Amino acid sequence: MSRLLNSFIGSVALLALAAPLSAEDFDLDALIEAARGEEAITAYASTGKIKTSAEAFTEKYGIEVIGSKVPSSAQIEMVIREAQSGNVVGDVIVSADAAATLAEVVPSGIVMSWVPPDLASTIPEDSRDPLVVYRDPAVWTYNSEKYESCPVDNIWALTDPEWNRKVALSDPLNKPGYLDWFNQMEAHWDQSVADAYEMHYGKALDTGSQSATASWVQAFASNSPLLTDSDSAASEAIGMPGQDEPFMGLISTAKYRDTLTGKLSMKICEDIKPYIGFANPNFGLIAVGTKSPNLAKLFLRFMMTAEGVSPMTRDGKVSGNSAVPRHPEEASGVNPFSDRLTPHNAATGHDDFDKRQDWQDFWRLSYKR
Repeated sequence: MSRLLNSFIGSVALLALAAPLSAEDFDLDALIEAARGEEAITAYASTGKIKTSAEAFTEKYGIEVIGSKVPSSAQIEMVIREAQSGNVVGDVIVSADAAATLAEVVPSGIVMSWVPPDLASTIPEDSRDPLVVYRDPAVWTYNSEKYESCPVDNIWALTDPEWNRKVALSDPLNKPGYLDWFNQMEAHWDQSVADAYEMHYGKALDTGSQSATASWVQAFASNSPLLTDSDSAASEAIGMPGQDEPFMGLISTAKYRDTLTGKLSMKICEDIKPYIGFANPNFGLIAVGTKSPNLAKLFLRFMMTAEGVSPMTRDGKVSGNSAVPRHPEEASGVNPFSDRLTPHNAATGHDDFDKRQDWQDFWRLSYKR
């Protein structure tokens, strides 16, 4: 294929993003050939595993992709500044900050979402706009050395005196994903939280003054959970062997890798009501200013396959493509219970972002040391 034709394909590729081809019309071989005529690209993600995926892609196709770990807190600002300066460095962005992405980046028009047409049939509707490359679950967890099964069956039990100062999690004031989860629950699953209250206490919750979610957050914060600076610290409080009174907690499934070496003993609270946790989406986006749109699309397609996302699924994340199976070396076993994680609804992502400060203030006022 001539360089002239490659240039033409590159110039129209971003327009094609807005009008995706059908699976029948999509030509993967043509996309690969066009990508080979473009410059190397850089992919941003908040996990260092993006480097492993990029190296695997480069080995498979012989086209260079550079994976760069960029913390989610810095990623949004970098993408915006690059677009404003006209100097795009991050051609592909796998963004872990869902709310900021939906509120600040997507509406600005500096990125576009693209769903690989040949994989679209196994990418659920709620994972297409924007494209969800993978979800990062946070799950209620217990010490499996101390307990044969989860010692609580309802999130409202964690607000009772029995669990005062005995629940560990990363500080929500430093982890926006938790604040977004509060808002998502209030917006979409508040009735489930209210039903769980009635199931636990045998009476209906009075929601006349505030939502069921707000009541749970307030009661939970007032019960003095242990707030850590990382999921690693929380997982140690929960799963360290030899404890007489280990903590319960909410942690990323990535931390279960330490159970494989015996460093920690933990299991998921499979039956806790109303949900076992939540799944934070990581959106895959293409910078509109990229000079290599075909290569960017090919890499995103690679990330929607088992081969491409393997470093992430091995670490407890769940692919946005339902056809990608659980990684055989994944330690938490979350996949069979993924329907018991509150999913993320992108339609209210802007609202999640706008209300972060409100939830921060509410948590700060409710928390008791």
